[in-house]
Amino acid sequence: MKSKSTLKQIALQLGYSVSTVSKALTNSPEISEATRTKIKEFAKMSGYKPNSMAQNLKRQRTNTIGVIVPNILNPFFAKVFSGIEMYANDKGYNVITYISNESMEKEKQAMHMLSNGTVDGFILSIAEESQILNEMSHFKEAIRDGIPIVMFDRTSDNVECDKVIVDDYDSAVHAIQHLITTGCKRIALLTCDASLSVSQLRANGYYDTLKKNNITVTDELVILTDTVAEFDEKLTHLINNVSFDGIFALDEHASTLAMKLAVKKGIKIPDELQMVGFADGAWSRRLTPSLATISQHGPQIGAEAAKLLIDRIEKKSEKNKYKTTVIKTELRYRDSVKKSKL
Repeated sequence: MKSKSTLKQIALQLGYSVSTVSKALTNSPEISEATRTKIKEFAKMSGYKPNSMAQNLKRQRTNTIGVIVPNILNPFFAKVFSGIEMYANDKGYNVITYISNESMEKEKQAMHMLSNGTVDGFILSIAEESQILNEMSHFKEAIRDGIPIVMFDRTSDNVECDKVIVDDYDSAVHAIQHLITTGCKRIALLTCDASLSVSQLRANGYYDTLKKNNITVTDELVILTDTVAEFDEKLTHLINNVSFDGIFALDEHASTLAMKLAVKKGIKIPDELQMVGFADGAWSRRLTPSLATISQHGPQIGAEAAKLLIDRIEKKSEKNKYKTTVIKTELRYRDSVKKSKL
């Protein structure tokens, strides 16, 4: 196998110092353009490749970001990851991804394994189990050790770090107001992820908008659970035994099952029942009828999270002054809702 050319060999063959060759290959303005071009062309012909590990050690950086997501099958997290990767790669950073599968222990294991100098920082959305137990010590420990963290979507007020969130409360207000404006008087609230911070914000938007419109909250129309089995049982009872004319679903499972059961029962959508769901995946457009959803602009969230983290890594952000960026959502009107006459 052909041996790689080294800085020292290039310097000897061209009659320059190792320092001059190194500066030329890193585009230092100290070296003239003509000399830089000459050295670069010779290095290319010689098969020289920089030792990225040595460069990273010198900079005390790995140029690698750790991304921890709860569920890669969720279209939202996949879209966020695409935004992270695109921005990070453009800035010369690699990305290592771990899936926590909503497990606190897997989340902790990933952080422990990558905190040994493998990555420069983390972008993450908190696992459901960590939020239910309110266990945030592993995040705080990483930050104390000088490893920056950017949280997105599922965040915690108990952890001081940069965050990227969507306007969950305001988007819920907008969705419920649209249902009310188009004639809904009995709107069901559905989720099997009740303990998540985002679900709580969306639920608060639901409650406050009903109150603002002088509509009484009816307990029999609210299903807030943390298990799919319990949710499925309660939703089946709701569809078959309770009268309502609107549904606001806070997660993908709630949206798709509600649509399936309503259509199976022969309920006419949107004439008899209007529905709005969260997370604008491809499935929402393929359902029959198509489901109106709140789009969270995942790629934009990912790009902003990557920007915040890289700025923190490269010390472009003010130390200990953390930023929370709010990304505006958008209600995508489809066949499951009526058009407003206003």
